[in-house]
Amino acid sequence: MLSIRSVTGTFTPRMANYMNINRGDRFDYMVSMSTPARGLAAYREANTPKGDPKWTEKYIDGDLNTSLIKTAAGLTITLKHDTSNPQPYSRINMVGGTKGVFADYPPRIYVDGQAGGEEWGTLDSYKKDYESPLWAKEGAMASTSGGHGGMDFIMIYRLLQCMHEGLPPDMDVYDGAAWSSPTPLSKTSLAQGSAPVKFPDFTRGLWNKRNGCSI
Repeated sequence: MLSIRSVTGTFTPRMANYMNINRGDRFDYMVSMSTPARGLAAYREANTPKGDPKWTEKYIDGDLNTSLIKTAAGLTITLKHDTSNPQPYSRINMVGGTKGVFADYPPRIYVDGQAGGEEWGTLDSYKKDYESPLWAKEGAMASTSGGHGGMDFIMIYRLLQCMHEGLPPDMDVYDGAAWSSPTPLSKTSLAQGSAPVKFPDFTRGLWNKRNGCSI
């Protein structure tokens, strides 16, 4: 079992679930910084005819925004947002802890002291003990019926399952608020010279009393 200390990647519910956000831990504060805004202007210069209305636009958002988030438990998250510059597809998903590191995409893992030395290993040997029962049951159908390797299908399936069986949802309005808040908070931090900005506690103190995912 990894003792998670940091996450870097696209900000998704997966990351928050890794770190038990709103269910034992919460986002405490963040700092944000951006590079200059050059990518869109360079693309316009190379691809937009003179006289096009796009030449009246002034690009002010930095090409790459990097934010650091600190949780109440002392964990750290590196959050990067880049939609302007050319780059190969990557989910930039990495979780590191005291005993190893997991990275995706593609999925791979390294555990301290593992056989084979300091090389990435596959997840095959861990699936028997750690694979989600829901994925074990519905994964084959999900892989052929939904995007992103079946993730889209399984998330919708699970939401409908919770509604049909009267179960508490694995994500709720408090999660949605927490996951969305880095956008306005990063803007505030940038305006204040990358100063730390506190996260609101949308759960009103209940973040360390709520249960985790039930599957």
